[in-house]
Formats: sequence, C-alpha cells, structure tokens
Amino acid sequence: MKKLLALLLAALMLLACTACGDTTAVKVIDIDLSEELYAFGVDKDQPELLAKANELIKEIKENGKFDEICNKYFGDGTPTPVTSAALDESKDQLVVVTNAEFAPFEYKQGDQYLGIDMEIADLLAKKLDKELVILNVAFEAVCLNVGQKKADIAMAGLTISEDRTKHVTFTDSYYTASQRLIVKGDDTTFDECKTLEDVEKILNGFGADVKVGVQNGTTGESYCAGSEDMGFAGLKVTAKGYANGALATQDMINGNLDYVIIDAAPAATIAASFNK
Repeated sequence: MKKLLALLLAALMLLACTACGDTTAVKVIDIDLSEELYAFGVDKDQPELLAKANELIKEIKENGKFDEICNKYFGDGTPTPVTSAALDESKDQLVVVTNAEFAPFEYKQGDQYLGIDMEIADLLAKKLDKELVILNVAFEAVCLNVGQKKADIAMAGLTISEDRTKHVTFTDSYYTASQRLIVKGDDTTFDECKTLEDVEKILNGFGADVKVGVQNGTTGESYCAGSEDMGFAGLKVTAKGYANGALATQDMINGNLDYVIIDAAPAATIAASFNK
C-alpha cells in the first residue's frame, strides 16, 4: 500500500510540474501593424530646451549611450533607477511629465522611475544642470500638461502626430516603434500569417462582437478607431480602453477581451511578465 501511495504521489507531482511548465499565457504576433517614430514633446515657448534636447539625442546616438540604455531593458544590462525631486518653483528644475505605465520606456518601482525615457530624462537634467522633477499622469494628459505649462517636456513613448503638435513641439525622433497584437497563448487565429496583409485581412474581417483592449490615448487606440492623421483606416471591432497594457492583457486572460493592441516593446515586456 505504501508503495502504491508513493507512486500516486509521484505521479501527481509530475502532473503538477508539467502544468507549471506550461507558461505560455499570452503570445505576441511577430508582425508590425504600423511603423511610427517616438520623440519628446517640448513646451512650444522653450526653443532653447528643444535645441538642448535635440543636441542630447544626437550625442547619445553617436557615443553609444542610447544603445547602452536600451541594453538595460532589451538585453542583459541592469536598469538604473531615477529619482524625482519635489516640485519647487523657487528652484531651477526640469519638469518632465510622463505616464509610468509603459515599460520598458517608463515605469515605477516604489518611488523610483525606470525606463529608457526616464534615463534619458536624467541625462537631460544633468546636461542642463537642473534638478529633475517627474510628474506621473494619465497618458492622454501628457502633452496637455506641457501645453498648459505644468511641465517643460513630455517623455512618454510619444508617437509623433499632427494632433499632438497642438500642445507640444516635437524633438528629433529617437526610436522607431510599431503596433503589435497580443493574443492568448492557445489562440491560433494568426499563426499562419506571414505578412501585414495577412494580419489585416483577418482583423478587417472582425465585427463589433470582437473586443480589443488598448491603452487609453495611445496609437493602439487610434489604430482601432481610425486616424487620418496617422493613416489608420480603423477596425470594426469594439475597442476598450485601459490605463495600461498589462491591465488589458489580464482582462483578455480573464476572458473579457479577444485581443490587445499595443506598441511592440511594451507588448514584449507584458508577454514576458505574464509568461513567467
């Protein structure tokens, strides 16, 4: 009897380990739905800041610092936390507005900020010899905060668009991005797709019964709704907005969404996190 119980226990443990090893909760379809350029959004009344930001972008691109920062988030490097000072109008400060819900470009751990944009913000503050202040707001309010003179510059994985130039002046581009689909791990709908046209044919065949999660105010939202400014025809799906892509992905896993559309780098970060 003891031997039989031992065998049964071993079998149960093996099954449990097998279940634990099946970690593909979600997957990213490895086809770009768009191509866009990221830049920083500067206060229209600060041309000197615009010039300094462009100067920094050129410097870090040429001296390898930008690649070094990216390696911290896409490779084997170690991210460097950035600390925000308290806002104090009596001090000489650089006020950066962001939405820390967009890893690997900006996110928080405790009171500290991490991400590609945040490390560049720290470099910009040092270049200007100013104290760095970071304001964390909803993504759709990032450029508006700069336009309302609540911040000097927006650094938040911003895609250059005509609509946003109502509030900011864009720097030179520092990163080429794209939109991608996140699907459930067992979803085979797009498995045979080889090109953008293959993916779009399926997406354009969906109706309002298909629910797609997006981060509020992002290019993913514009991709679903349609945007003449960005050249998106739009989809017939029902788009649902979230504060960040991780919340949308969790809702998809919970069965409340069919797909999520978000920028490629955050999509990869989200998938890696859910598949641990």
